[in-house]
Amino acid sequence: QVQLVESGGGLVQSGGSLRLSCAASDNIFRISTMGWYRQAPGKQRELVAGIASGGSINYADSVKGRFTISRDNAKNTVYLQMNSLKPEDTAVYYCGLKFNPLGKDYNYWGQGTQVTVSS
Repeated sequence: QVQLVESGGGLVQSGGSLRLSCAASDNIFRISTMGWYRQAPGKQRELVAGIASGGSINYADSVKGRFTISRDNAKNTVYLQMNSLKPEDTAVYYCGLKFNPLGKDYNYWGQGTQVTVSS
């Protein structure tokens, strides 16, 4: 069982920045694909950004140029730097870990961290 613990959420004004962190409890992190998802009230969970073990990255169109995903394998941690935040970025943000980079499903999820952007 892999534990994922997110941190770094909070309340920020529009245009501000936050950095989310997600720490994994197992070194299997290093060969896994990590993703950040978010879910706003009344909406489906959506992919924000993903990073494979080899470093390839993808972003949702809505966050390109504003968010940056990165990973530190020595710390088993993935980050999401969020700049130029907008009220529509308000959501619970979850990190996920999957063993199969080509698979659709994630094997483990964190508990989520709330991000609220005020206008």
